[in-house]
Amino acid sequence: MEERIYRNIWKEIGISDAQVEERLSQLISTFFYDEKERLYFPVGDDMAYIEDTGNNDARTEGMSYGMMLCVQLDMKEEFDRIWKWAKTYMYMEEGENEGYFAWSCQTDGTKNSYGPAPDGEEYFAMALFFASHRWGDGEGIFAYEKEAKELLRACIHKGENGRLGEPMWNRENKQILFVPGSPFTDPSYHLPHFYELFAKWAYEEDRPFWAEAAKVSREFMKKSSHPKTGMSPEYAEFDGSPVTKVFEWGRHDWFYSDAYRTAANIGLDYAWFKTDVGQTQAVSRLQYTLGVVNKENPYMTYEVDGTVLDQKALHPVGLLATTAEGSLAVLKDPVQQEMINSAEKELALWWVKKFWETPLRTGKRRYYDNCLYMFAFLALAGKYRIW
Repeated sequence: MEERIYRNIWKEIGISDAQVEERLSQLISTFFYDEKERLYFPVGDDMAYIEDTGNNDARTEGMSYGMMLCVQLDMKEEFDRIWKWAKTYMYMEEGENEGYFAWSCQTDGTKNSYGPAPDGEEYFAMALFFASHRWGDGEGIFAYEKEAKELLRACIHKGENGRLGEPMWNRENKQILFVPGSPFTDPSYHLPHFYELFAKWAYEEDRPFWAEAAKVSREFMKKSSHPKTGMSPEYAEFDGSPVTKVFEWGRHDWFYSDAYRTAANIGLDYAWFKTDVGQTQAVSRLQYTLGVVNKENPYMTYEVDGTVLDQKALHPVGLLATTAEGSLAVLKDPVQQEMINSAEKELALWWVKKFWETPLRTGKRRYYDNCLYMFAFLALAGKYRIW
């Protein structure tokens, strides 16, 4: 694999390596081990779950996030514990969703749903590939590479050749779906930086699909981000426009919780692959909308056109973290600094500094915010890497 240089943006704003390591040590301690504020809960001798503390359940989103954090932090025991819990309680071995994971379980392992959520599957697969490359494969469920390949095979081939169920990607337009079989997508699920790697490491016959999916998702990121505000909706049609249907669980055409992740995804994708088809400008527009137009109180709910709604953001720390992580796509590379609009550069650095000054969230709603916080901190430190 080619040698990559991962920028430490913290160092570029004057924060020493020692300060970064001290903060990271504190974050790991709080996230995994602090009796009051942790999200990681060991079970028995060899399992653990990540709890969504706001909903008192374990979700494939959080479980796969936990695995990705562990492989980035070289925490193999914790990784294996989370993976075993997921395979023991979440994995479905029969029915139309055979080969997928139930998106929500009670913390005792009882399934709350037999439906999957594709963002969990794509993070599971990526974390497993990284684990294989960083630690080597074991036996059974710890044969990480095989588990990743089989999961991706299910994601795009279910429903073929008599196999029950629906794929997690639309096989025609190569876009990830909100749930298998749905006629729309979720912009924050689009991870072209993962698909680039799936195109190298998935089963050989599936690699062209993933290579095309990476291209499609970058174009989609550009289309689904509002041309003025940079805001993407939570759910979108395949052309990038917001899904206007109001679901039984509420509306999702606005810039709200799920949608915050899009800026972070754009930032990490650029940090890893330096590919820009116009999607990086969405981050600059978003940072301006939140940090200049709404500087006095950016942590609100918005229409994608920037209209401020009378509802506070449910996850303000998550919004800050992802917007700061998006700075990786604004700042480009040090050799390109002279090409960057100075106002955009200063604003991107302002978001990074603001993030550094903000601690992890505490209390019941800390789960989503602190997962996004951990990813953003690692990415800005150059420690969210391809393995």
